[in-house]
Amino acid sequence: MYNDILLAVDLADDTSWSKSVPAAVDLSRCYDAKLHVMCVVPDFGMTLVASFFPEDYEKNALAEAKKRLHEWSKDNLPVDLPVQHVVGHGKPYDEIIRVANEIDCDLIVIGALRADNAGYELGPTAARVLRHAKQSVLVVRN
Repeated sequence: MYNDILLAVDLADDTSWSKSVPAAVDLSRCYDAKLHVMCVVPDFGMTLVASFFPEDYEKNALAEAKKRLHEWSKDNLPVDLPVQHVVGHGKPYDEIIRVANEIDCDLIVIGALRADNAGYELGPTAARVLRHAKQSVLVVRN
C-alpha cells in the first residue's frame, strides 16, 4: 500500500516527532516502504532581514541541518531501516508538500500539536499540510 513514507520532524522540538517516529517506522517496516526523513530550515522571509546575516549564513545553516538530521537519525531510528535524509529550505508546510510531491511519496507522517498552543487541535504546519497535500497524511497527536 505504501512505497515511500515522508516523516517530517522539527529537530528543535522533540514533541514534534516523539510519537510520530514510532508510527512511521512501524508503517515503513509493515509495508517494506522507504522512509524519507526531513527537516526544514526556515528562510528569512524578507530581503531586508537577510541583509543582517552573513552572506553564507543560509548555506551554513543548511549544511548544519543536514549534519544534525543524520545525527538525529542515528539516535532515533533503527540502524537496519533504510532512510533518505532531506533538508528543505523555506516555509515548513510548503517544503513538506514540495518534497512529498518531488519524491512521489504515498504517505506523509507529521506530529499534530504545538506545545505552546495546547488548546489548538493542530499546529499550523500540520493543519496546512493536511489541507493541501495530495498524499494521505497521518497526523499523530503528540
